[in-house]
Amino acid sequence: MRHLLATLLVPALLAGSVGVVLAQPAAGQAPPAAGRGAVPARTVLTVTSTAWPDGGEIPMKYSSRGANTSPDLEFHWVQGSTPVAAPAELQTYAIVFRDMENSTNKGTTDTLHWTLFNIPGVAKGLPEGLGKGDLPDGSRNGPGIANRGGNPGAYFGPGAGPGPFHHYVLEFFALDTRLDLPATATRDELLKAMDGHVIGKAAYAGRFHAPIQQRHASSRYEDLRRPAWPPVRWS
Repeated sequence: MRHLLATLLVPALLAGSVGVVLAQPAAGQAPPAAGRGAVPARTVLTVTSTAWPDGGEIPMKYSSRGANTSPDLEFHWVQGSTPVAAPAELQTYAIVFRDMENSTNKGTTDTLHWTLFNIPGVAKGLPEGLGKGDLPDGSRNGPGIANRGGNPGAYFGPGAGPGPFHHYVLEFFALDTRLDLPATATRDELLKAMDGHVIGKAAYAGRFHAPIQQRHASSRYEDLRRPAWPPVRWS
C-alpha cells in the first residue's frame, strides 16, 4: 500500500515543483506587470518659478501695488519624474493670469489680469520683467486689465486690498498652432481660438493681499477716480 501511494504522489509533487519553477522569471528579468500591462507615462507640461513657491504668498514686487514686475517662469516637460523633450507638434504657449476670488460685473466670470500668447514653442521659459505690447520674440500681450481703454497689453499683478488673501492662478497652455489674433481680442476670443489645439496644460498659483498700512492710500486713490468713471475693482 505504501509503495502504491509513493508511486502516485511522487510524480504529482514533481509536476507541481516544475510548475513553480517555470512560473519564476528568468534571472535578470523584471517580473511581469500586474493586469494587462503597465500604462505608459504621459508627457506633461509643468512650470516653475523663483518668484514665489507654487501656492505661496506673492511678494509685493510682483503686485500692481508694488513694482508690478512679471515673474520669471520656466517650462518643463516630463514623463513621470523623467525630463523629456517637448512634443514635436508644439508651436506656441499661452498664459492666462486671473484672480479666482473676484467676480466681474456681478457675474460668474473671475477677473482676468493678464494674457500672453504666441510665445514660441522653442522657449524654455520667460524672464522676469516683460515689456508691453508685442515682444521681440513674437509673444503678444493680450486681453487683461492693462489693455483697458486702448492701452497696450501688459502684465498686471495682484492687487487685492487688506483682508483675506485672494488666490491667483497662472494657467499655461501648450498649443499645436500659432494664434491669428490681435492684441485687442477678448478673453472669450482667445479661449475659443485655443480650443482644439491644447496639447499640454499646467498651472502655478499664489496668494496675495495688501498690508494694512496700504489701506488709506488705496482708498484715496479710488475716491479720486470715482467722479470720472464707474469704479473698477483692481483685484
